[in-house]
Amino acid sequence: MNLSSLISQGLDEARCCLESFIQDKRTLPAIDAAARLMQTALQQGHKIIACGNGGSLCDATHFAEELTGRFRSSRRPLPAIAVNDAAYLTCTANDFSFEDVFARYVEGVGQPGDVLVCLSTSGESQNVLRAAQAAKARGVKTIGLTSGSGTSLSQLCDVAIQAPSAPHSDRVQEIHIKVLHLLVQCIEELGVEPS
Repeated sequence: MNLSSLISQGLDEARCCLESFIQDKRTLPAIDAAARLMQTALQQGHKIIACGNGGSLCDATHFAEELTGRFRSSRRPLPAIAVNDAAYLTCTANDFSFEDVFARYVEGVGQPGDVLVCLSTSGESQNVLRAAQAAKARGVKTIGLTSGSGTSLSQLCDVAIQAPSAPHSDRVQEIHIKVLHLLVQCIEELGVEPS
């Protein structure tokens, strides 16, 4: 089997998706606003919480470790956590519901001034939406990474970063990981020393 055409097609789709995202007039202001929102929170001693399902949870975890660890420069570790503890997730899903797993975590550890980063390729994941609602109730700012426009998540969050709609979630997730890397880079550039 010759996979060259499949590979070429996949790369072309990814390029087109990225070009569409770059050309969207909402993209740069939304990423800028999200970076500044998180930088301000971190500078004031607050934390970042990130959540998502499946590959989006992997991206949320990757994002949190770039903040607590190191990205491009050596700096103090930044307080960031992804809601990814298997014992917690299965306990809460079993005792309450899977739709409550992120919201209860935000209710337990979220504080006014914190920022919740919600990843949902569809923008309609009920457990992510409930987390954003719980964050609002606690005075936690919200940033949503989703796709298309007019999703429930994009309407609910303080800042919405919307990848182009795509027939499969992998293209959306490829945009999301680029955005998450840019956010860490912007935060490092802006600086996070306490004000």
